Amino acid sequence: MDIHVKTGARPVKPYENHRARMLISCPDGPGIVAAVSDFLHQHGANIVQSDQYTMDPEGGMFFMRVEFDLKQLHDNLTELKQDFAVIAAKFDMKWDIYPLNQKKKLAIFVSKEDHCLVELLWQWQAGDLDAEISMVISNHPDNKEYVESFGIPFYHIPVTPDTKREAEQKQLELVNGKVDLIVLARYMQILSPALIDPYRNRIINIHHSFLPAFVGGKPYAQAYDRGVKIIGATAHYVTEELDGGPIIEQDVQRVSHRDDVGELKRIGRTIERVVLARAVKWHIEDRILVHQNKTVVFS
Repeated sequence: MDIHVKTGARPVKPYENHRARMLISCPDGPGIVAAVSDFLHQHGANIVQSDQYTMDPEGGMFFMRVEFDLKQLHDNLTELKQDFAVIAAKFDMKWDIYPLNQKKKLAIFVSKEDHCLVELLWQWQAGDLDAEISMVISNHPDNKEYVESFGIPFYHIPVTPDTKREAEQKQLELVNGKVDLIVLARYMQILSPALIDPYRNRIINIHHSFLPAFVGGKPYAQAYDRGVKIIGATAHYVTEELDGGPIIEQDVQRVSHRDDVGELKRIGRTIERVVLARAVKWHIEDRILVHQNKTVVFS
């Protein structure tokens, strides 16, 4: 029997107690970078990394991610946010500040297939996913023993057409106020708006094809029937439009006429687990900004 040693999220490193990330999106215009940099300087902060992107310098949207150090960050954070609100109002910004020592809490939803779940747990155990996995929720009991071997709570909530509303209410009760991100690791149920709304742009799904092609069921059979030469997977935020939310990450692999449906599935599972893990990692590292139905990813 395999023994899994629970490691949880890695310990907070000393520098993380005074480091934070700021995400900004606003209409583009002159002086934004200067205003943000000067503000942080005036408050005694030191910028350690800065990324920015503009869709169009003439009237487009501007996106910025800044990582900075500030002594006594915890004591000064409320005042820092209050003071920055003045700058934000001037440039019509959507923004937030995320201290590094406040690890994001994850809930993983899974059905029977475990390859994406396993990848996330491996990376979490190794410290590559710098977050806390608060729980795993499944509509099947198959992965209970494996998940609990990591010391992670596992909740089995069966879902049928007749009990779907009741099941989602139980799920909401479990995650409400306890998690920052929901990861659908091949969770084979369509979420209702009641679950999507409270977690807008905070539910990541892995779709087993290279969207927007081959949406819906049996994508590998569809791909095989069409004789495709590449297959892929897509990680995206969940919206009410099935498989239509903002795309975070995609990857592909070349295949040939020699590959049957079973081989396509095998190759696809590898792509799925890698793509989903990347998307989750980028989200918890505050690298993603959503604008309309697109994402800007500072990877």
